[in-house]
Amino acid sequence: MEFNKLGNSGLSVSKIAYGNWINHGGKVDEDTAINCVKAALDVGITTFDTADVYSDTKAEEILGRSLQGIRRASIELCTKVCHPTGNGPNDRGLSRKHILENCHASLRRLQTDYIDVYYAHRFDPTTPLKETMLAFADLVRQGKVLYIGVSEWTSEQITRGAALARQLNIPLIASQPQYSMLWRVIETDVIPTCQREGLGQVVWSPLAQGVLTGKYLPQQPVPAQSRANSPAGKPFFNKLAQRWMTDNVLTAIQHLKPIAQELDLSLAQLSVAWVLQNTNVSSAIIGASSPEQVRENTVAASVKLEPEIMKQIDNVLEGLVEFDPSKTG
Repeated sequence: MEFNKLGNSGLSVSKIAYGNWINHGGKVDEDTAINCVKAALDVGITTFDTADVYSDTKAEEILGRSLQGIRRASIELCTKVCHPTGNGPNDRGLSRKHILENCHASLRRLQTDYIDVYYAHRFDPTTPLKETMLAFADLVRQGKVLYIGVSEWTSEQITRGAALARQLNIPLIASQPQYSMLWRVIETDVIPTCQREGLGQVVWSPLAQGVLTGKYLPQQPVPAQSRANSPAGKPFFNKLAQRWMTDNVLTAIQHLKPIAQELDLSLAQLSVAWVLQNTNVSSAIIGASSPEQVRENTVAASVKLEPEIMKQIDNVLEGLVEFDPSKTG
């Protein structure tokens, strides 16, 4: 495994992070989930990503159990707050009440005393940003959170948050956006803003919701064992992956396979390696439904793609890539 500093901070993160959205508490049983975490540790992954809302809080619980016995200082444990975790009016958003209560709940579920990076899972337009940042600042002062991050915030929102973080003297160091060969909307303004403000990118869905594995074929039914046919995966698939389920996109992806084969890589490995070529990307989050997938995708951490290969990829995907910064993941 290789490591990068996260933004302008002193925190090192593994270039491949293990994330447990969809799988833990959903697609796979707990024994398999635990084995996937063990495989991640075995290949040198130290950065683990989850959220309070994943699988109705079960994902945090399973990750907490999976990491028992591991020296806490040897890993970076990251989670998020914002989305609804209950039916009450204060069970969502970035109010002081919701942030503090959910941080304490996440700590209990993860069986830890502190969170390395605590993300605002989305921007909350219903709460004053100063209230949100003050709540994060108090958690940092209390030692319950070491660093702050944001997920899917716009350039303007990041700029405002970073200004308050400086005033409060707290470390806002990470942005967690969607990023892949097909989805490059952060390149226009989010990445330049984060460069200016000192935030690193910890990107999710480098495989474009599994589409960049090549398993979905043009004019063919969706594989029976895929996320698209999983009860846990259908809402996720319909919202995010459907945009890519067109014959022209799926055909182009099949044309990427010879490029991967030339490098002795799988298409999944090529796709994860592609996002890591961007020097602004500190880490790429992978999910897995088996230990074998963890081991396979981790190979991407050490892959260097030459400019000619990057150009070949762009040529294959020309006209199919989303760059519009107004689009959301």
